[in-house]
Amino acid sequence: MISLSGSLVGWIDPVAVHIGPLAVRWYGIAYLLAFAAAYAILWHAVRARRLAMTKAALDELLAWLVLGVLVGGRAGWWLFYHRADASFDAWYEPLAIWHGGMSFHGGLAGVAIVTFLWSRYRRVRLWNLLDHLAIAAPLGLMLGRIANFINAELVGRVSNMPWAITFPGDTLSRHPSQIYEAVLEGPVLLLCLILVRKAFLGRDGVPAAAFLVLYGVFRFVVEFTRQPDPQIGFVGWGWLTMGQVLSGVIAAIGAVLMLKQARLETRQRRSRDKVDPASSRPCGSRRVRRQACG
Repeated sequence: MISLSGSLVGWIDPVAVHIGPLAVRWYGIAYLLAFAAAYAILWHAVRARRLAMTKAALDELLAWLVLGVLVGGRAGWWLFYHRADASFDAWYEPLAIWHGGMSFHGGLAGVAIVTFLWSRYRRVRLWNLLDHLAIAAPLGLMLGRIANFINAELVGRVSNMPWAITFPGDTLSRHPSQIYEAVLEGPVLLLCLILVRKAFLGRDGVPAAAFLVLYGVFRFVVEFTRQPDPQIGFVGWGWLTMGQVLSGVIAAIGAVLMLKQARLETRQRRSRDKVDPASSRPCGSRRVRRQACG
């Protein structure tokens, strides 16, 4: 059993470095690295001409995405997880990200909204852009979960597994659920999305929809090893968590989008066959010209 209450915690300090009175935390560094990685991945797609925009437009998009993540993440936490300890909260509390409390599902909604608005403003193909954002997201998700681990927050449920962790300030051994999420939401999710993109090359929207399905499933499963948020506990049947509810919703949305994309592809194929019926006939048919059969 690994114990974080002993010597190991001495170097896993939530504060990475002190610059005068300023404390630079690993959590903040994780956000910066996540946005930097996303920018690099998107810029690579731009240079490869898979994403039609200029560098100036990409710089602008990144600013919109940062706003969507921060505002959406905080607003999502406030709506879904916040329970006031007192009868009154300061008016700015829903936006006070420095107090802690961010929701992935809220951040996802914020990113979806600003991406939709920006794509309309700049006349960029929405689904193609969302597909590339889906590929750019897993590395940032992994870094965020590692930061959660360093902060000893969002801890797992009590466990007697050999790799169970005793977090600072706790006396019980728990699942390192943050690490489970870091692995599944990071490299595993990225690999799955790359395979999906290769399998459905040229079909906009499929990788983005697959992201919703895969993340939703991964998060739903890991929630069984994660301690429910203490302020709300279980929300149904003595085992269902808020994270599972929200993850189930986005997985369902992703599945619906994939079905719609499949139906759209079927209609487009039938439309092409009507325009050029020769292309749908077997090459053995006498009515098909030799050129059509290669």
